[in-house]
Amino acid sequence: MWYFAWLLGLPLAAAFAVLNAMWYELMDDLARSRAKPQPASASARRPR
Repeated sequence: MWYFAWLLGLPLAAAFAVLNAMWYELMDDLARSRAKPQPASASARRPR
């Protein structure tokens, strides 16, 4: 019966690892986009 734990546990651990990597990639992209300076023309524009 131990193989049921492996059968359920390994895919769950792999899914957690993939989701964790996707989360860190998203957070890294957001941090890089916030750290990038905005061009002066973009901040000077006003919505009409």
